[in-house]
Amino acid sequence: MRRFNRVFRFALKFVTGLSLAARPFRGCIAALQGACLGATIEWGMQIRNTTLPDVKIVRPKTHGDDRGWFAEVFNAKSFSAAGLPDLFVQDNQSFSRRGVLRGLHYQLGQPQGKLIRVLSGHIWDCAVDLRPKSPDFGRWAGFDLTGDEIEFLWIPEGFGHGFLVLSETANVLYKTTGYYYPAGERCVRWDDPTLAISWPLDGIGKPSISSKDDLGALLEDAELPAPYQPI
Repeated sequence: MRRFNRVFRFALKFVTGLSLAARPFRGCIAALQGACLGATIEWGMQIRNTTLPDVKIVRPKTHGDDRGWFAEVFNAKSFSAAGLPDLFVQDNQSFSRRGVLRGLHYQLGQPQGKLIRVLSGHIWDCAVDLRPKSPDFGRWAGFDLTGDEIEFLWIPEGFGHGFLVLSETANVLYKTTGYYYPAGERCVRWDDPTLAISWPLDGIGKPSISSKDDLGALLEDAELPAPYQPI
């Protein structure tokens, strides 16, 4: 395991060292996350690493039989032991139709970490590190999330977040570590050329964007979150 960790850290430094111009290659690397980053940590749930070290997949354990199943989807002690936030102050829920794209959203002043779960449907969710001085600044990762799986996506403060609906409809639940703060609300364009996010638009074409998101800033012009602070 120690040898694996050394090899993984070397590979991660190589990946995060890529220039912004290498976005398409970086996107391809996300396909390796299940194999290369598949180590899990158990606290009554699985915590899976992703190609963005601070972004995690959380999978609660399910207990089932022929009658159905039961799962403890949140436990503050388990989250704290896993190094995740154990206090969420606001729950939001959105309903969207196929082709709707929301994002890339973040807050200044009162930042929000987000714990995201799809209750029904299928979305492609995207997290972008927007923290200045972060070794992963400008990197993104995409995740297929469905209501058929009991799993959460943890996106920390300082990240942009957005998603595209791939099913006919989708219900998405967000637990946040901070309250909604309208004065700090910011948006980077979903089609920013520097980020070059590979949204899965085959069969959808042009996504449906809100008028507010359509006014989002380019990354080079955006007001960014607080700088990255190494732990």
